[in-house]
Amino acid sequence: MAIDDRKSTDARPLAIGLVGYGYWGPNVLRNFRAMPEARVVGVCETNAATRDRIRAEHPGLPLFETFADLLRADGLEAVSITTPAATHGALVRQALEAGKHVLVEKPLCLDLTEADRLRVQAEASGRILMVGHLLLYHPAFDALMSVVRGGQIGRLRYIYSNRLSLGKIRREENALWSFAPHDISMILKLVGRLPERVTATGGQYLHDGIADTTLSHLSFSGGVQAHIFVSWLHPYKDHRMVVIGDSGMAVFDDVQPGEKKLSLYRHEVGWRGEAPLISKADAEPIPYDQAEPLRRECESFVKAVRTGTPPPSDAVEAINVLRVLDLCQRSINGGKEVRFDPRTEETIS
Repeated sequence: MAIDDRKSTDARPLAIGLVGYGYWGPNVLRNFRAMPEARVVGVCETNAATRDRIRAEHPGLPLFETFADLLRADGLEAVSITTPAATHGALVRQALEAGKHVLVEKPLCLDLTEADRLRVQAEASGRILMVGHLLLYHPAFDALMSVVRGGQIGRLRYIYSNRLSLGKIRREENALWSFAPHDISMILKLVGRLPERVTATGGQYLHDGIADTTLSHLSFSGGVQAHIFVSWLHPYKDHRMVVIGDSGMAVFDDVQPGEKKLSLYRHEVGWRGEAPLISKADAEPIPYDQAEPLRRECESFVKAVRTGTPPPSDAVEAINVLRVLDLCQRSINGGKEVRFDPRTEETIS
């Protein structure tokens, strides 16, 4: 069922409730409370001590001990879910059943079949289902997309991405599912299609069955390749994506400040007879708007609800990310390459 087009003229603040106030919830609450386009009607948090903290930080904000109570709040139109990944599927389903629009932290859920059911449920109910693939809303990534799509580095050849740090160590999901969704979402946007082949490996050092570090290699039609290295056992933070074309290279280093975050290298590699000829160039900063990615994500959600326009990280995009995560996990489990045909959505081990 299509989203009601009359919502495009609705200028009321979106009445939204939040569930989960752990690591990421305070940031989401801060942004929605600062937006004139949104009105936070309450927060659901099951932990009593955390509820006390919310009362101290946000006096007067209604609190709910159960998700069912939040869903019955007067005027509630939408929910933002920032709970552990293992709970996402059930909470999204309950919210959609209650007729609410949903913004859920990545990943959408941990099961590909369940994710597709949630997509169908959202479409059937005419509700927005959006996933928090935060870096798709980073102004630096917008600028990187423009550089690649505008041909400033020539034909796309190779992408590699590191997402490394010491912590946040999980027991609900491994480092692949916890860290890599951001990188996969950006790579799929840059390449514009799903990979045909995936090879991934993982190392388990803290808990049996939970990979603390993974390396995934993606092969796309047309010869584009990418790899993603993630770990929560790394001595320092390294959040960096390098995009290589046949006439230049771009680097998105999210750890760096300001203009150092995004750079263009007009290196050239040619041949003189059988000898490679390399012409190096200095880094050129790529300008981009200075705006908080999470604020842009929250604004995109409100706009999607009010206009019915799918956001960049809608359920379809989220499922594509889950498809790649699933391929990587299958490769880790089986110790071999996994092939995928995007035309038939068939996986061949």
